Amino acid sequence: MALTAPGTALAAYPDKPIRLIVPAAAGGTTDIVSRLVGKRMGELLGQPVVVENRAGGGGIIGAQALRQSAADGYTLMMGNIGPNAINYSLYRHLPYRAEDFAPITLVVSVPNVLVVNANVPARTVAELVALARAQPGKYSFASSGTGQSVHLSGELFRKRTGTDLIHVPYKGAAPAVADLVAGQVTMMVDNLPSSLPHIRSGKLRALAVTSATRAPELPDVPTMKEAGVNDFQVTAWFGLVAPAGTAPEVIDRLQKTVAGILDEPEVKARLAELGGIPGGDTPAHFGSFIKSERERWARVVQDTGIAPQ
Repeated sequence: MALTAPGTALAAYPDKPIRLIVPAAAGGTTDIVSRLVGKRMGELLGQPVVVENRAGGGGIIGAQALRQSAADGYTLMMGNIGPNAINYSLYRHLPYRAEDFAPITLVVSVPNVLVVNANVPARTVAELVALARAQPGKYSFASSGTGQSVHLSGELFRKRTGTDLIHVPYKGAAPAVADLVAGQVTMMVDNLPSSLPHIRSGKLRALAVTSATRAPELPDVPTMKEAGVNDFQVTAWFGLVAPAGTAPEVIDRLQKTVAGILDEPEVKARLAELGGIPGGDTPAHFGSFIKSERERWARVVQDTGIAPQ
């Protein structure tokens, strides 16, 4: 259905299922948030929202799939800090540009958390740093993929603490966390939602959060600054984007729908359980936010000395 007549298009939209691309593996924060919000979107819009995981390349595969989709409102993506901000500084030849996407709304922001396998003999950040400095190159940090906030958080930790840690990238948070729990890697600066169940079960030990203040879900876990690591504040975010050229009326309907969902008590409670702060801002505001994040992470990439690929 071509959206050439805005009034007609808006009245009919949606008249078939909507595909929601998740540029990450199942089980990670992007996936968790997408399924939570997507289910409710489908109920309110009267058409199913089908989540499609397109993991790999730090979100590049999913973002490229969105760019190649029709701008008709029937393919969306749960964008995040990786494909929509960090990757522009990490890769010289991305198969997409920032202008290829239309922002809809920020969905949620979450802190990252520094976690170690429960058998690692470190109960504080200072103890972990001492271990790593004593044996350079022995310890490793996992990430959900090159270019994600989890990767850059690990690089930032390495830079700020002067430690020699080996980066082990995975295709998503779930397999990375699984190997961390199994003891295959030492540590991870993960999005809080995907590590929280394992912290609560005792399989992982949380040493610090990357937010400016302590996370309500982990009141006894210090911030990075409290733990002695300065200039280390990272907030991961997740938000809906569509292919550029999607009708403004459709973008507006989607934004209003999601903003309403994020204001529902049940959804707010679920996001709070995950350590998340709900969004719901306008497309214009979200677009400005994404631009500022691209600029911020360009500085971080330069500061950590990562060479663009």
